[in-house]
Amino acid sequence: MASNEVLLHVEHLSQHFGSLKAVNDVSFDVMKGEVFGLVGESGCGKTTTGRSIIKLYDITGGDIYYKGIRIGAGLLAYKQAIAQAKATYKAKVEELKAQNPVDQAALAACRREMQDTIAEQKAKIKAAKHDQECCDKEYSAKLIAQLKEKYQPLFESASEDELPALKRDYKNALRVAKKTKLVTQIQMIFQDPIASLDPRMTVREIIAEGLIIQGERDKEKINEKVYEVLEMVGLVREHASRYPHEFSGGQRQRIGVARAIIMKPELIIADEPVSALDVSIQAQVINLLNELRDQLGLTIIFIAHDLSVVKYFSDRIGVMYFGKMVELAPSDELFLNPLHPYTRSLLSAIPLPDPAYEKERKRIVYNPLVEHDYSTDQPTMREVKPGHFVYCNEAEYQRYLDVLK
Repeated sequence: MASNEVLLHVEHLSQHFGSLKAVNDVSFDVMKGEVFGLVGESGCGKTTTGRSIIKLYDITGGDIYYKGIRIGAGLLAYKQAIAQAKATYKAKVEELKAQNPVDQAALAACRREMQDTIAEQKAKIKAAKHDQECCDKEYSAKLIAQLKEKYQPLFESASEDELPALKRDYKNALRVAKKTKLVTQIQMIFQDPIASLDPRMTVREIIAEGLIIQGERDKEKINEKVYEVLEMVGLVREHASRYPHEFSGGQRQRIGVARAIIMKPELIIADEPVSALDVSIQAQVINLLNELRDQLGLTIIFIAHDLSVVKYFSDRIGVMYFGKMVELAPSDELFLNPLHPYTRSLLSAIPLPDPAYEKERKRIVYNPLVEHDYSTDQPTMREVKPGHFVYCNEAEYQRYLDVLK
């Protein structure tokens, strides 16, 4: 069950590829134990958001906090603040030089103000780079310290016969701790179960790869964990020696789930895990994720196109359009009171197994140029109801409040 503890905090996340703003100023929190749904059309930035969180990309701007530790930091806002300070200083200098005589004291004050701003932003850039590069090292050092604290009294109280085995366990645990990264507590299930599995590796090698990279060397322990997660996802031990091409699409996706959960993550980013599967298999994979969520206490970011699936599976839903989060609300609330025109457009596209309804169903077409006038009043994310946020300007905000009344 979802708690009030914030596990992941995403603040003003931006991910640009050259001039393309794939994700632009997106903020949200993910609570521990909840399923947070991300929906939107293809190309809206859902997958890029997930890949940015797991640090497959160096983010352009904003901050990502996991368990209160900053694991991702972009430099865009700081660089923009430096450029703005220089531009402001230049404009003030031109203004002061136009006066006769020139106010030298004011000129010096402007220069100091600019230099202070630049120094402040450069300090923030340095801190951002440090957090991004050193968060895993600091986490690893913390684990090593905990291990030493745990094993020291055990060494002191152990007999001569017990000591060799204890030292082996400690050495193995220490090697794993040295290679453990904080970001490994976040794992990803990829959309394509064929492309995401190496065809030259057996299922055992695919699932165990993360453990080996982390420093685990005990083959018996590795095999034991692989067999355990295979059975957990509905496969059997005999599947471990096979190759991906010997499995169906649904079974391949189960292998992808097993590869993620063997690392014992707290947060899983499921990137459209059922979009390439048949409807009956989709239900099986969704039910599997639900069972694992309860069994392992997982928190899930569920990225999907199918709104009916998202409604069934998610506690809260964020709707994305062109790199922006346009609406964010609890699942039932979003379907009951969709406010943003794009959300209403998405909901109108959901088909129902009712021929009479389908004949009469009218699609709502979303055209942002017609729907919004942002020429004078720019939009921001506003809370129209407790827990229900919409990307709108002041006029739209008042209109949405009237609709809710």
